Amino acid sequence: MSQNTTGCDINPDESAGRRKNTLSGKIFRNLPYKMVILLGAGIFLAGLGASVWGWVCAGLYVLYGLVGSLWIILFLCPYCRRYGSRSCPSGYGLISARLRKRRAYDRFAEKFKKHIPVIVPLWFIPPIAGIIFEVRHFNLPLLVLLVVFAIDAFVVLPMESKKHGCGNCPQRDDCPWMKKKGKTSGS
Repeated sequence: MSQNTTGCDINPDESAGRRKNTLSGKIFRNLPYKMVILLGAGIFLAGLGASVWGWVCAGLYVLYGLVGSLWIILFLCPYCRRYGSRSCPSGYGLISARLRKRRAYDRFAEKFKKHIPVIVPLWFIPPIAGIIFEVRHFNLPLLVLLVVFAIDAFVVLPMESKKHGCGNCPQRDDCPWMKKKGKTSGS
């Protein structure tokens, strides 16, 4: 790997990644996350009805999803080797480069462990709330939303992330998400 002027390594596969990461590809790869947010908001609306509280909870959940994305862009992306790069599968790396300076990529795993927990509740708040709503009063449309949410959040999104984001990530060996149990980055 060569070094750029910030002293951080440059990904030698950068040009190959540019061809695969078109704007339409980034939009498509971000769909499962967007669907988590929309389905989660739908769960609140279905569970609380179109009441003021339903709209408030749905709106707050959407806001949390947007803030969560911005949080990752600001506090994790600067440590990624794909920072500022068109080879970033989500497109967050380009946004991050406009907002923050590059940081040392060797701290990525540390920052991942610190900042990913900020967005993890996005996956659990709607199912917990939805189950409570269902126990209080059975609602078939809500049950359907819960099932679709679970499939998207716990099957589709992780599969898409591992295939396109993590599968060819230059930091997958030291990433807490992709690291194999018992395997070290030197293996």
